[in-house]
Amino acid sequence: MSNDAATETPTLDGPQQEPPAHGLGASLSPADARAKTEGTFPYAADLWAEGLLWAAILRSPHPHARIVSIDTEAAAAMPGVRAVVTHEDVQGDPSYGRRVVDRPVFASEVVRHHGEAIAAVAADHPDTARLAAAAIAVEYEVLDPVTDPEKAFAAEPLHPDGNLIRHIPLRYGDSAVTGEVVVEGLYRIGRQDPAPIGAEAGLAVPRPDGGVEFYTASTDPHTDRDLAAACFGLDPERVKVVVTGVPGATGDREDPGFQIPLGLLALRTGCPVKLAATREESFLGHAHRHPTLLRYRHHADAEGRLVKVEAQILLDAGAYADSSSESLAAAVSFACGPYVVPHAFIEGWAVRTNNPPSGHVRGEGAMQVCAAYEGQMDKLAAKLGLDPAELRLRNVLATGDILPTGQTVTCPAPVAELLHAVRDFPLPALPKDTPEAAWLLPGGPEGAGEPGAVRRGVGYGIGMVHMLGAEGADEVSTATVKVHDGVATVICAAVETGQGFSTLARQIVQETLGIEEVHVASVDTDQPPAGPAAHGRHTWVSGGAVERAAKMVRTQLLQPLAHKFGMSTELLQITDGKITSYDGVLSTTVTEAMDGKELWATAQCRPHPTEPLDESGQGDAFVGMAFCAIRAVVDVDIELGSIRVVEMAVAQDVGRILNPAQLATRIEAGVTQGIGTALTENLRTTRGLVRRPDLTGYALPTSLDAPDVRIVKLIEERDVVAPFGAKPASAAPVVTAPAAVASAVRAATGRPVSRLPIRPQAAVAVSPS
Repeated sequence: MSNDAATETPTLDGPQQEPPAHGLGASLSPADARAKTEGTFPYAADLWAEGLLWAAILRSPHPHARIVSIDTEAAAAMPGVRAVVTHEDVQGDPSYGRRVVDRPVFASEVVRHHGEAIAAVAADHPDTARLAAAAIAVEYEVLDPVTDPEKAFAAEPLHPDGNLIRHIPLRYGDSAVTGEVVVEGLYRIGRQDPAPIGAEAGLAVPRPDGGVEFYTASTDPHTDRDLAAACFGLDPERVKVVVTGVPGATGDREDPGFQIPLGLLALRTGCPVKLAATREESFLGHAHRHPTLLRYRHHADAEGRLVKVEAQILLDAGAYADSSSESLAAAVSFACGPYVVPHAFIEGWAVRTNNPPSGHVRGEGAMQVCAAYEGQMDKLAAKLGLDPAELRLRNVLATGDILPTGQTVTCPAPVAELLHAVRDFPLPALPKDTPEAAWLLPGGPEGAGEPGAVRRGVGYGIGMVHMLGAEGADEVSTATVKVHDGVATVICAAVETGQGFSTLARQIVQETLGIEEVHVASVDTDQPPAGPAAHGRHTWVSGGAVERAAKMVRTQLLQPLAHKFGMSTELLQITDGKITSYDGVLSTTVTEAMDGKELWATAQCRPHPTEPLDESGQGDAFVGMAFCAIRAVVDVDIELGSIRVVEMAVAQDVGRILNPAQLATRIEAGVTQGIGTALTENLRTTRGLVRRPDLTGYALPTSLDAPDVRIVKLIEERDVVAPFGAKPASAAPVVTAPAAVASAVRAATGRPVSRLPIRPQAAVAVSPS
């Protein structure tokens, strides 16, 4: 992002006021910002313990094979090796899974994907551990992999549960209805990796009671604890997870496949054991975004109003189920996008293959279908001779409309206003003929392109995501707020993954209690569960729990004063650490009112329930939704196919702005991640084998790839069912940005652009002029 974009003030819906110094609405800095910038923040890879051993995991070199034998004798006999474990050493459940228990801790009979864990080693030096792992002799009978998800339906079962994970047939309206204008499209979305800043790492320490403690960057510690305990054959109380510094997360940050072998080694050796994965192990071990195949047919009338949408959506889950069922539900439910569609018939499938496992990555399901339905809207606009933005405006959803799942959109849905904002925002100037102009060409000064071959394109994307879990997920979080000596402490197992929960918790307590110094306790599983860090749920559910606990403490604080002066607590207010009454009779400080006492309260927050989709894809499956509109401006060298994203103009409905600086950062980061999806990020495989699993083969967008991100409008229309009225910030631009970039490339080249990431050959104009 440019400096101009960094200092730009977003346009807010409604009157603007000077932001407060603290509390909700303030741009409060994260408490750990200085430690992270100075390099003193303790991450899991930095941990140490007396008598530490190092772990290494042997992974399969084949995507599909039968294991004939495993010989660990040579590895166990190596000097410095303390333990070697395989499937035979798993004392409890042999398999695990956050949502579906189908993934073995160690492969025993069959290998189902490249990089699957076979065995693990603990040794006194990391190099010794790696050498010992390589010395384990495994005899494989290599089998033909099933890597085409379309062939998985007829293939031999790859898993005892079969190849089909879930099928959702959505039926809405009349299937016989047709439109005057019909457009069809086939779209493919690649395999995006979460590519965390720091690769997986952790430390397992045996306990005197025969249990084990984990120190990892878990984003869902209680679930990780329960999964590990089940595999160890232990009661959950004998397994503890302590969350260390999380170096960013856009999905399930720590896959249990890294943690469980670590714990087994600690239990076997009786010593602390540490694992620090290499980048290659990270790519092979954790889940990725679902590669998706999408077939669409849109029907519209002569004015461009949608009549019917037909679609087939096929998610490649890889070897194991993970979150595929939830991802498919989102994809099918949002297959028509934020548009009014009176008739919709969607078929969705998630299938197992021998490709790398897929799982939760920000905006799962919704991102893939957004790229496809926006591609269809561009085709429809071209066929009707309409401006792409105008066509979209004729069809957008609004509050009170009904989704093809039959659910009424009860939350704010200002989609038209968002699209108007980005469409009407001034376009960026064309680059001038200056010595610096070469840097503004697609590919940069070494890109070998000619300025005369560069074409500019403008495109649009509108995306939607759901908030919290879906289809009956029990979303609940617990928080405790304590106050003593003028200092407040928040205890909540909501993990800070970079989404800003720790900062928000401080702001909530500042707002409610007027106490400026607020600390957020570190997270472990001795605390009540708060659930995973996904879908904006900690802002809503955990933030709601903190607010309720803080209000309970506020009542404890104010009740004695109200009783003394013969008034209700509602007539007292706390501002800037002072308690005053409505009539000015009472005026004291919070510290004086505390009088040395310690006050505390614990509260839970649970949003209203949802329901699973039925056999026709109908049901109120989502608590709420968030929307985003993006206008992308790109420059394309139509001879070489190189692309430069010039500007992304973003408008988003955010419900309520809780921290302006943090919100802007989240949106900018989401846009940049979406650009990676559109242009560079694709974990490539050849017959199931991952090609170049490193950061040279997998191209992340850098600062030179990040365009100007113009946050042109943030609509503050509060969602009344949310504790603060706020909506998720980063998932919506992640979902929308790839579709907007693809739309702009279509405008520049006249090519259909039906695959993400966009290949250079897809951006070469058919007949450049």
